Amino acid sequence: MTKQVCIRNLKIGGGAPVSIQSMTNTDTRDIESTVAQIQALEAAGADIVRFSVYDEKCAAAIPHIKERCSVPLVADIHFDYKLAILSAENGIDKLRINPGNIGSFENVKKVSACAKAHKIPIRVGVNSGSVEKELLAKYKSPTADALCESALGHVKLLEAAGFTDIVISVKASNVKTTVEAYRKLSGLCSYPLHIGVTESGLDEMGLVKSAVGLGSLLMDGIGDTMRVSLTGDPVREIHAAKYILRALDMEKSGWVDIVSCPTCGRTTGNSEEVIHALRDYISDIKPKRHVKIAVMGCVVNGPGEAREADIGIAFAPHGAVVFRNGVVAYSGEREDMLRRFFADCREECMK
Repeated sequence: MTKQVCIRNLKIGGGAPVSIQSMTNTDTRDIESTVAQIQALEAAGADIVRFSVYDEKCAAAIPHIKERCSVPLVADIHFDYKLAILSAENGIDKLRINPGNIGSFENVKKVSACAKAHKIPIRVGVNSGSVEKELLAKYKSPTADALCESALGHVKLLEAAGFTDIVISVKASNVKTTVEAYRKLSGLCSYPLHIGVTESGLDEMGLVKSAVGLGSLLMDGIGDTMRVSLTGDPVREIHAAKYILRALDMEKSGWVDIVSCPTCGRTTGNSEEVIHALRDYISDIKPKRHVKIAVMGCVVNGPGEAREADIGIAFAPHGAVVFRNGVVAYSGEREDMLRRFFADCREECMK
C-alpha cells in the first residue's frame, strides 16, 4: 500500500479510491474561461484539476479561480521555481514540478520549504519527452529504466530537502513502456502514483491506448490517481476514466452498467434500439449504487445474463422474459414487457 497524502480535503494513496484528474487547455490568465472549464470537468466527475502556471499573471489568477471552484487544484510549473512558490502562496492545493528543471538544489529547497509551510504535496512528473540528456545517453532512449531513474533522482532531491509529501508519475506515449515503468517504480518506492499514458492521441486510438495501459496497471493494484490524456475537450478525459474504472468495478460513485449482447443471427429483438431508448429514459437519474441492467437479444445466453443482473430482459422468438434479482419477474408479449421493464429499471436505479 502506498503512503497517503492529502490534496486539500482529498486523500490520495493509502487505500483511498482512485481519483480522476484532468488538465485545462485554456489560458490560465483568462479567469472566466478557466473557471468555466474547471466547473465543467468537476460536473463530469473530475476529482482533481491541473492547469499551467507559466507566468506571474497565471499565479495571480489562482485565488480568483479557487474561490469559484470546489475541486482541488494543481499548478503545473516548469523552469521557474519562483512561480511554484508564488502559486503556493496564492492558495494552490498541489504543485506539479520536475525538480531537475527548476535550477539549483537551493531552489528545490526553497520550493520544498514553501510547500511544507502551506501543507501541499508535490508531484514529480517525468515524461518520456523530458528525460535528462545524460539518461538518454545511458539508456539510448526513454526506456522504463530511464523514466524510473529520472523520477527517483528528482525524488531524492526533495527528500534531501526534507520533503516527503510526494506523488510520482512516469508517463510515456508508448503503452508498453508506460506499464513497465510503473510496475518497476511501484516496487522501488511507496509514494502514491499518478498513472497515465501521455500524449495518447485523438479519439479512438487515444482511448484504446489509455484503456489498455491504465487498465493493466489498475488490475495490478497500481495507481492512486489517473488521467486519460486525450487531444481536445478535457471533459472527454473524465468520461473515459470513469468508463475504465467502471469496467474494473472501481468506480466509487453510483452508476448504471447496461450489459448487452453483440447480437447475432439468433437475435429476435432490436437490442441496440432498446438500449438507446433505455439510456435516454433513465439518463436523469444518478443512482446511489452500482445498478446492473441486462438487455439480451436471444434465449442462448440471455436468461443467464439477465438472471445475474439486478434487472434484465431476454428476448424470445415471440415475446420476452424479465428477471429481477435472479428470478423470473414476468413474461409475455414483447412491447408490453418492454414498457414494464423500462418503468422497473427507473425504479431500480432510484433505490
